[in-house]
Amino acid sequence: MIRDQETLNQLLATVSRFVRERLVPNEERIAEEDRVPDDIVRDMRELGLFGLSLPEEYGGLGLTMEEEVSVAFELGQTSPAFRSLMGTNNGIGGQGIVIDGTQEQKDKWLPKLASGEIIGSFALTEPNAGSDAASLRSSARRDGDHYVLNGTKRFITNAPHAHIYTVMARTNPEDKGAGGISAFIVERGTPGLSLGKIDKKMGQKGSHTCDVIFEDCRVPAANIIGGKEGQGFKTAMKVLDRGRLHIAAVCVGVAERLIRESVKYASERVQFGKPIAEFQLIQAMLADSRSEAYAARSMVQDAARRKDAGENVSTEAACCKLFASEMVGRVADRAVQIHGGAGYIAEYCVERFYRDVRLFRIYEGTSQIQQLVIARNMLRESA
Repeated sequence: MIRDQETLNQLLATVSRFVRERLVPNEERIAEEDRVPDDIVRDMRELGLFGLSLPEEYGGLGLTMEEEVSVAFELGQTSPAFRSLMGTNNGIGGQGIVIDGTQEQKDKWLPKLASGEIIGSFALTEPNAGSDAASLRSSARRDGDHYVLNGTKRFITNAPHAHIYTVMARTNPEDKGAGGISAFIVERGTPGLSLGKIDKKMGQKGSHTCDVIFEDCRVPAANIIGGKEGQGFKTAMKVLDRGRLHIAAVCVGVAERLIRESVKYASERVQFGKPIAEFQLIQAMLADSRSEAYAARSMVQDAARRKDAGENVSTEAACCKLFASEMVGRVADRAVQIHGGAGYIAEYCVERFYRDVRLFRIYEGTSQIQQLVIARNMLRESA
């Protein structure tokens, strides 16, 4: 639901200009240095990008789902590393506190997350618990006014830079399922918390992940999200619909960037005496990419509006994430093909994006998990 179209248009114009003039020119630098420069992070804070989806009463912009995906379409037009840095504050690193946090937790952390003063991170995945998130082994044992956490989290986005971690751990060892899991806010520097080395990834340079390790890490009982045990997995599931729609919107933005790059190259590249854009097989690839990107954009907008209207969009969000993440992979593949040998050379951005977009089919739930969510919801509705 768009509350004020004129205000939203101004925000989108500002973000679009920031992407074109500030972020795109720095894409190669990010890829080479594997970090987002401090001056760009400062500019992102000043634009309010770290608090896009956080409530206005805590300093955020409080965007509705439809407004958020509109901004994500623009942010997707550049290197995913920029969006990833502030994405956890707006998404899985902040929304758990927004949705289920106590008032004290909201007052303490949300203003700092919204301003970008601190970075939030979400620690769920483990060496032996990924898609089967309910099987996690990290434990949290009550000891007086504290919980003692033990376990290792893996592939945690923004972990090297995070100031707080939303950590899922099992508080009831007798309950081997989702009901035995609780969510904790763990501050950086807490004794017993340590980080592994930064992962070397296929793509998405500038966006960092690493292990987060807990060894008898004592966390105040007041830091359990919502103030009670057994709600952690439910909290994690609540933030997924928004996260999946956001990622789907970013996939659309990247696809649209790749299509523009492909049209530009095809119009300039001459073979057999004319631009390759005049060849029908090139046109077919362009047309397929445009059609799929348009379909994904329409899906995301529709699901976002439904969510704002109060509907349960678990199925729709999974459909969007599945289709959009697979779609952008196909668009990236066609972009490389249209560029020919040049598409395999790092001088052209399609080579980098080809590697970057591969991750979209894995995180926030793999494509196969989305298929299971969709099918199970269908069967449940039928029953």
